[in-house]
Amino acid sequence: MSSEVSRRLGNPWAPGTFLGSLPAEVATALVHSSVKRTFEAGRALLREGTTADTHVFLLLNGFVKATTAVDGVETVLGIRAPGEVVGEIGALTGNPRNATVTACAPMTAGQISRGDFEAFLRQRQDAAALITAAVARQLRWANRRRVDIAAFPAYVRLARLLIEVAEVCGRLRSDGGIEMVVPLSQPDLAAMIAAAQATVEKALRELRDQGLIETGYRQLLITDPVRLRAVAEL
Repeated sequence: MSSEVSRRLGNPWAPGTFLGSLPAEVATALVHSSVKRTFEAGRALLREGTTADTHVFLLLNGFVKATTAVDGVETVLGIRAPGEVVGEIGALTGNPRNATVTACAPMTAGQISRGDFEAFLRQRQDAAALITAAVARQLRWANRRRVDIAAFPAYVRLARLLIEVAEVCGRLRSDGGIEMVVPLSQPDLAAMIAAAQATVEKALRELRDQGLIETGYRQLLITDPVRLRAVAEL
C-alpha cells in the first residue's frame, strides 16, 4: 500500500517516515504495543556507546537530533521527525549505540523491546524493507555531507543543508516562507557542514544579505525557498 493511500485511511504520520509508510492499521497497532515515554528538551533518548539498552523508539511527536562525538567535538548526524524509528541499528545488531539521540523539544516516544521489534519485522516484510531504506537514507545523507565539504564553499553547503532540513522539519507559511520548527544553533549548523562557527556566521550573513533567510536566537526562516534552492544547486 502506498504512503498516500495509507494517509487517506487515517495514518497521521508524514509519508516517507517509517510509520507513515505502513498501512494505517499496522502503524496504529505497533504504536499501541509500545510503552509511551515523555522527554523534555535536551534529554537523551539514547546515548552513544551504551550496550545495556536494546530497545527502539518510535517518534510519536516532536523532533530529535542524532549526534556523535568526534575527537571530543559533537557532530550532528541528522534530525529525525515524528513517525521515524531510532535506535534500530544498535537494537538489531547488538552493537554499541553509534549515536546519541536527544529531544529537540518536549516530545513523546513509544519504546519497543528488541525482541518485540524483531518479531514485528519478521511478520511484516514491508516494514523490514523500510528499515533497510531508512538506514540507506542516513548513509546517503552522511555521504552527501562529505562530498559537499570537498566540493562547495560554506555558504553553498549551508544552503544545501537548510533545504534538506526544511524537508524534514520545515513549516510552510502563508507568505511562502519556510519556518524551521526545530531550534538550530550556529554550533549545530557548523557541525553539520563541518565548518568553524565563524565560517557559519559569515555564510548566514551572506544568505541574509541576499534576502534568502532571516535568523534569530535559535530561529531560522527561509524567506525565499526558490532562490535558496538555486544557490544549493550551484
